Amino acid sequence: MKQLITSVIAVVFTISTYAQTTWNIDPSHSKVNFSITHLVISEVDGTFKTFNGNFSSKSKDFSNSKINFEIDANSINTDNEKRDGHLKSEDFFHTKKHPKITFKSTSFKKVKGNKYLLKGNLTMRGVTKLVTLNVKHGGIAIDGYGNTRAGFTVTGEVNRIDYGIAWNAKTEHGSWTLGEDVSFIIKLELIKSK
Repeated sequence: MKQLITSVIAVVFTISTYAQTTWNIDPSHSKVNFSITHLVISEVDGTFKTFNGNFSSKSKDFSNSKINFEIDANSINTDNEKRDGHLKSEDFFHTKKHPKITFKSTSFKKVKGNKYLLKGNLTMRGVTKLVTLNVKHGGIAIDGYGNTRAGFTVTGEVNRIDYGIAWNAKTEHGSWTLGEDVSFIIKLELIKSK
């Protein structure tokens, strides 16, 4: 009987320990990078400077976490002011009408080791599509102030045409200026809520 009570207490403790934990993105230690082909021969890189989000987890290994992420589309930066202005225009993100890019997870499954598969609804320019992304968990550490932090790298690719971001132009030699697929690497550092 004593052993049964001890087991029940252990189970209750485990459940309460991993009840519902929120991990908030630390923007100062995170980055949203993207890349698109230019004239088929090279790539142009950019970032979004302003974003926020969180993981809501009930398990120690983050499986089945609920993930919400939001980007300020007006914070786009490709190190070229004129190009950034064009990207904010109606030809691309149309940020006056659609200032936010959002992501809400539908599933987050551990594949093997520190590799996960993330699925969710990505909304850009008012269009929502289900996407599948690869995630690598970098681990957990305690910082110098006693905060528990977790690191993740998210990679994926989307076709911009699917979201109505369809502007393009042909050169005089018949090649397209921009590719359709946009690849991205999102590096996240999360802080566990106290």
